[in-house]
Amino acid sequence: MSIEAPRGPTPTPRTTPTPPATPMPTAAAGRGARPAFLRQTVAIVVVAGVALAAVLLLPPLTAGATLLTVALLFLARRLVFSWVGGLAVLVAVIMFVPVRRYALPIPLPFALEPYRVVLILLLVAVVAALALDRTRTWRPVAFGWPIGIFVATLLVSIIANGPELVTAGLASTAAGALLNFLILLSTFYIARQLLTTERLVLGLITALVWCGTIVAVLAIFERITRVNLFWRLATVLPLKLLADDSETFRAGGFRSYGSAQHPIALSVMLAMLIPLAIYLAQYAQRPHNDLSRRILYGGVVAVLLVGVLTAVSRTAVVVLGVMLLLTLLLRPWLGVTLIALSLPALVLGFLLVPKMFDTLFASFLDIDSLIASQQTSPGMTGAGRLADLGPAMQQVAASPFFGTGMGSRIVVGDEANAFILDNQVLGTLMESGAVGVAGLAVFMLTPVLMLVRWAFTTARDEPRYALLAFAVTAAVVGYAAALFFYDAFGFYQTFFVLCLLLAVGAWLLTESPPAVAARAARAAPAEVAR
Repeated sequence: MSIEAPRGPTPTPRTTPTPPATPMPTAAAGRGARPAFLRQTVAIVVVAGVALAAVLLLPPLTAGATLLTVALLFLARRLVFSWVGGLAVLVAVIMFVPVRRYALPIPLPFALEPYRVVLILLLVAVVAALALDRTRTWRPVAFGWPIGIFVATLLVSIIANGPELVTAGLASTAAGALLNFLILLSTFYIARQLLTTERLVLGLITALVWCGTIVAVLAIFERITRVNLFWRLATVLPLKLLADDSETFRAGGFRSYGSAQHPIALSVMLAMLIPLAIYLAQYAQRPHNDLSRRILYGGVVAVLLVGVLTAVSRTAVVVLGVMLLLTLLLRPWLGVTLIALSLPALVLGFLLVPKMFDTLFASFLDIDSLIASQQTSPGMTGAGRLADLGPAMQQVAASPFFGTGMGSRIVVGDEANAFILDNQVLGTLMESGAVGVAGLAVFMLTPVLMLVRWAFTTARDEPRYALLAFAVTAAVVGYAAALFFYDAFGFYQTFFVLCLLLAVGAWLLTESPPAVAARAARAAPAEVAR
């Protein structure tokens, strides 16, 4: 009989751990690394080139500012060099950098203004994305055909007056004017292609309103101190000054320019943002509390209104009056509420700044004096609008249908051959004739009619989108009313704001939830019929 040892667990033999196998580089990995290496190489070359050019071609202070700007752009490259960042840069340049005042300090035969650089870069980026990125498709623009009709009328005016323009040496000027207008219009197409979500749309609206609020605050500061901080940008940014400071006085004080080319343009731009601020008071994402949000944006509306007043422009009063009238017609309860809220402000304004109040509001009650003020200095620079009407209509009678050709009227500079009209409609009539005015009417009125119809039909059960459509409509109508009181297309900031708002309107008509639902509802019966 043998005795066996007690059985226990079988010991596990010790093994040396096998190191993880190093994956062999594949062709796909090589292909993935190559674009990253190329991007880094291109970035290094570009940064080095900019640094070398700045050191060799620019003054020391400007070169230092340029290098600092490039360094900041490199650090914030993930934000700046993105679609959201590009749209933000565009809004910032439009709202804060005065047009025709600054250019980039690059030795070129022409002034390379910041807004042109941003627009061209974004346009190239959008076209490249549409051509190379299969996930990005063309976004419907909704207003393409009215814009096309207006541009066609401008082109027809140049063609019809071709021999005369060549004889007068203005053919290149006319072609340049048309090209410049197309560059300005590209703002609408660029913004529309970038507005792909509701979050981006709301972000654009919010950015415009808050940038406008900053401009209004600095315009108030300018009115008080006569110091325009936007005219000091060249001291902190690598920009070359193109124009000297200018001053305009009215109602016993200095008229604010802000970041605009003229006080009238400043007042119109700020007035156009007021409907959007009212919309945000109801539907902004922050503050989340309804009362806090309404108080905040109520204050924003008040600041924008005071900013409008600092320009001391009767044109702005007309714009505000037209927008209020439209509100009373289409949204009477909102219109009555706005009137009730504005009455205390009017009383306070009359008590605090009686001279400004008299100039802006009481002057409309004295019709004879108002008409007389618009009939001064006929045929001279700074003449009243009514004084220019007679001489202008005499010229229109000579070529009523096609005018004298777009770009034929030069009102500033050594080559000036015409007088300033302060009336975009009359200017279009003189340059492009009745055909051009018809195109202008199609361009301005068609979006208004389309948005109003959409707000009261497709979006009637979606107040969030219907009110946004109405806010955009009110701003566009206000801009259209201002066409009769200043050369609107010559003041780019307000035109850029118009294009951005039209892009928002195009998104509403084509890609907002009510538009998508309506399109799906229309497609359903057709699908069933198949």
